[in-house]
Amino acid sequence: MDLRSLRPAEGSVKNKKRIGRGPGSGNGTTAGKGNKGQQSRSGYSRPISEGGQMPIYRRLPKFGFTKPNRKNVIPVNLSQIEHWIENKKASGAITLEDLKKLCSASRSDYFKILGNGELKTAVSITAHFISKTAEEKIKQAGGTVTLASRTLLEAERMKELPVEEALMQPKVAVKKKKEKKS
Repeated sequence: MDLRSLRPAEGSVKNKKRIGRGPGSGNGTTAGKGNKGQQSRSGYSRPISEGGQMPIYRRLPKFGFTKPNRKNVIPVNLSQIEHWIENKKASGAITLEDLKKLCSASRSDYFKILGNGELKTAVSITAHFISKTAEEKIKQAGGTVTLASRTLLEAERMKELPVEEALMQPKVAVKKKKEKKS
């Protein structure tokens, strides 16, 4: 007995299924692919096939939503402001224009001053929002805080006022009147 004489058990090895070898083979004409349609064409494969398992896009929950009218608020810490003053990037008065340049923000962004860090110099700051701790620390250092109502983009669109005044103008909700058809 040697390796040449070894054979697999009878019936354990099957020949490869030979498709597309004429109608007499039982797998001719459509070659076992059914009739017509996308699946019978070459190059077809399902984009996500997990067998009978529930696909991942159905197993995972739907989540997340982006509001179309969201406000993009950029946080600015007192430690950042102190750093800018030390490096002479900002002076004793920080306006929205300065914040836009220093934070690389757009003209439609809002700015919020946060109380993280300490402020040693007196600074007058203009921003849209401010935390209570930040306001306390700025006033302790001898500075002032001014809250703006509009973004830079909104203020520029108000052509009848200068930008500095337009920033402080409060937004008023405009009610549309319904006209009756007669």
